[in-house]
Amino acid sequence: MKRLIVFLIFTSISVFSQELIIGEERVSPGINIIFEGAIRDKIYPPNRHLDYENSNVHIEARVNWDYENIPKGAPSGGFVAYLSISAKIINQKNDLKTFVDLVPHLNMIDNFHYARNIYLPGGEDDIYTVEFYINPPESSDLAFHMDWTKIFGNKLIDNHTFIYKNINFLEIVKGKRDY
Repeated sequence: MKRLIVFLIFTSISVFSQELIIGEERVSPGINIIFEGAIRDKIYPPNRHLDYENSNVHIEARVNWDYENIPKGAPSGGFVAYLSISAKIINQKNDLKTFVDLVPHLNMIDNFHYARNIYLPGGEDDIYTVEFYINPPESSDLAFHMDWTKIFGNKLIDNHTFIYKNINFLEIVKGKRDY
């Protein structure tokens, strides 16, 4: 009976948060990054985002402080703000590409994350390469106190590029949200 209850809870959570984990990374100073393809969603304000009807994937980067080995004062599990994150999605069959800047989003499942609705550059069942580019905040967007600079310098994070090949979004594209 206990296994059945755990299975039902896990299954119901999976239905409401269907996401494809594209990759997971940990970078200095103690930041976890989870790249995902999620079911497209209605995003507000609509004039700044690709609408639900003209998209088929919600591409995401969840960027949070780790729960240990983080800088003093960083909130364990908290959102890491002010990063510049973009993605390039490349169709491995026809070499068509989509570029997108990910911007902060807020929802009830992941809370703060970087994301955007996109339309895949090819068929729903094609295979894709996804490249994520993470850059630190501009100097005009984030200031640093002396205690931070003594340990980490005058930056939050280094530039990073992460490349993932052979990504199939078919299940995500076919997924639907209940509104």
